[in-house]
Amino acid sequence: MINDLVSDALTRIRNAGMRRLPVTTLVHSKSVEAMANILVDKGYIESCNVIEDGVKKTIKVVLKYNESEKTVINEMKRVSKPGRRVYKGKEDIKRFKNGYGTIIVSTSHGVLPNDKAYELGIGGEVMCTIW
Repeated sequence: MINDLVSDALTRIRNAGMRRLPVTTLVHSKSVEAMANILVDKGYIESCNVIEDGVKKTIKVVLKYNESEKTVINEMKRVSKPGRRVYKGKEDIKRFKNGYGTIIVSTSHGVLPNDKAYELGIGGEVMCTIW
């Protein structure tokens, strides 16, 4: 049984990147699906598709590599954990790594990247950071 689906998804993507696998599968939840879609929009992964197998759902993630066969993701970190939730206001999530990185934030308007949350003027729970 997996308690934290977001950290499990981040770990699966990180491990698949270290092994240079082309595809990995994640356990489905709405927040993991939203996070994967943000990673696709920001260019960290190639694509993601929800696969339904009866009642069970999984997310198939195609990883993205650069010309030297290295993953384009340098670092993925889970910030807010089940034992310690981390919340930030809109001013605290303005930029990450001088604009090269992304903070994924769970807000009242859904799961958003930091630039979109700043435009809307809302803060929320910091799920993870990626660069």
